[in-house]
Amino acid sequence: MERILVSSCLAGRPVRYDGAAKPVAGGLFERWRTEGRLVPFCPEVSGGLAVPRPPAEIVGGDGGDVLDGTARIRTEAGVDVTGEFLHGARLALEAANRSGARIALLKEGSPSCGSHRVYDGTFTGSAAPGTGVTTALLRLSGIQVFSEDELDALQALLADLES
Repeated sequence: MERILVSSCLAGRPVRYDGAAKPVAGGLFERWRTEGRLVPFCPEVSGGLAVPRPPAEIVGGDGGDVLDGTARIRTEAGVDVTGEFLHGARLALEAANRSGARIALLKEGSPSCGSHRVYDGTFTGSAAPGTGVTTALLRLSGIQVFSEDELDALQALLADLES
């Protein structure tokens, strides 16, 4: 049975910067939970950030750029939290490897977990195409990452892997 590394906030845990969760309910997600496939993990909290915490955005690129050192993750006040995000990304990869997860389901838009878009570093609510730092590291390591908007595509991959 394939395991899925999942953002803790999607599993209903209040770990987001604002102290909230963004749970995915019903359907496929509940089936995967019942089957014991889900491995909840929050890279930001695991990396050392508090709940709640100031929002942070990637400045100067996306998660791939953070990994190669050409972009940083900062709060609106300018506090550099890149180290915590990188540490959390490495711990997420370790959790995936320990559990055997080859798939991740992560929160879209997050500077850690975004898989298609992240906020652009201006703190104006504007998003740009790109990935979060955890998504970038997981993908570099061969783990396929999906957002909460891609449950059907994730299920199709599961069916393919398990057939």
